[in-house]
Amino acid sequence: MMRVTNRKKIAVIGGGITGLTAAFYLEKSARDHRLPLDVVLIESSLRLGGKIQTLRKDGFIIERGPESFIDHDDSMTELTEHLGIQDEVVSNNRGQTYIAVGTHLYPIPNGILFGGAPIVTSLLTSGIVSLSGKVRAAGDLFLPKTKEEKDEPIGDFFRRRFGKEVVENLVEPLLAGTFAGDIDRLSIQSMFPEIYEMEKQYRSLIYGMKKSHFSLFNQVKGYQTFKNGLETLVEKIEECLPSKTILKGVKVESIDRLQDGTMQIYFNNIAPLKCDAVIVTTTLNQAKNMFAHYGIFHEIPDMNYATIATVTMAFEKMENGNYQDAISFYFSRNSDISITTCTWSNHKWNNVAPDGYDLIRTYIGRVGDEAIVELSDADIEKTVLHDLEKSIGIKQKPKFTIVSRWKQSMPQYTVGHEKRLEKMKEILKKEFPYVKLAGSSYEGISVPDCVTQGKQAAEEIISELFHIHKEYLLT
Repeated sequence: MMRVTNRKKIAVIGGGITGLTAAFYLEKSARDHRLPLDVVLIESSLRLGGKIQTLRKDGFIIERGPESFIDHDDSMTELTEHLGIQDEVVSNNRGQTYIAVGTHLYPIPNGILFGGAPIVTSLLTSGIVSLSGKVRAAGDLFLPKTKEEKDEPIGDFFRRRFGKEVVENLVEPLLAGTFAGDIDRLSIQSMFPEIYEMEKQYRSLIYGMKKSHFSLFNQVKGYQTFKNGLETLVEKIEECLPSKTILKGVKVESIDRLQDGTMQIYFNNIAPLKCDAVIVTTTLNQAKNMFAHYGIFHEIPDMNYATIATVTMAFEKMENGNYQDAISFYFSRNSDISITTCTWSNHKWNNVAPDGYDLIRTYIGRVGDEAIVELSDADIEKTVLHDLEKSIGIKQKPKFTIVSRWKQSMPQYTVGHEKRLEKMKEILKKEFPYVKLAGSSYEGISVPDCVTQGKQAAEEIISELFHIHKEYLLT
């Protein structure tokens, strides 16, 4: 037990899952170690949770934002156990994934998606690429390993290893459906650090993936969510936080440093707040603006964000329809389809639709194709229905349609992201040593990535403010 008498105040800016996690672990550390600590969670909107939004409607569970997570680092397991909601976690059903190339849908062999299986064999048995494309992909086995430390676009990296056809027909649609980005701008070092390092360690990526049981586009652990939707996590954390620690509808304008080493946060509609440390979980561009009057980040370019929309449709059960084994579909840019990805939600999850109904969720919009998101709900519905009929044969009219727009919402980790982030951290360490950055703009966009960053930021601040080793905080 650690006794410290000098009371501290820590502000967490941003009430998405990163900020919620940071606030939760700060409060937990204060209780567990009897630290004289006050926490304030600041959110500009009138609700917490950020992009995590679950709509529960007539027996349907509809995710407006992210629908699930892969607990690749066990951060979610740990958090749900602390919250006492581990029994509410459910796993996805297994099913087939399809990819559209031109006008055809092809089942994706499990060897391509899951680590440990021979990827070349899987490609040879699929129609996703031509014979010449398969031969070129197998060439990865004979390419030399590299020791270069230079970052490069994902597209260039995979073309060099597997050839143009594999990139166009497999890599691009899978990543567009996941990150809505331009593979010729996204960073291999930031998006796939394991793959980036693997090229240096092994003579080929195929060999390295098999040897390390690494999965390129999926994880063997599978997807998880909560029985009543992903927002269960948000609701439980908010329930655990003292209401007096939460400020909603308050926007941070700027952060000043004071002569005594503390900081002052200025808002758009309430009095300033003095604090000892700050965890900023907003977008990178918003974080930069909070310190604009100091000019410390003038050399750091703004981050680009993709604009997307989720479109969820409920249909009467299609008992004799096509693709009854399907879980998801991905669409390449050469497929003449506006949808980037489609999930047959009630095939993937047991609890999201009442008996007698199908629930289908699609994504539209990506870098270079943002205009479609600006269409009216009716026009978006019409476009998606046309694409569903053309691609997988759905001809019914939906019972209802839910369109959720996410403008400038998907961070794009373009080439050089790691160095830019490292530079920002160096500047903060010098100019604002008790300010930490965390969230989807920085070191991973998935829910577990954000949870991990929130917890780490909380631990670092506690350790530095109270001079406690982080290992002690885990006991």
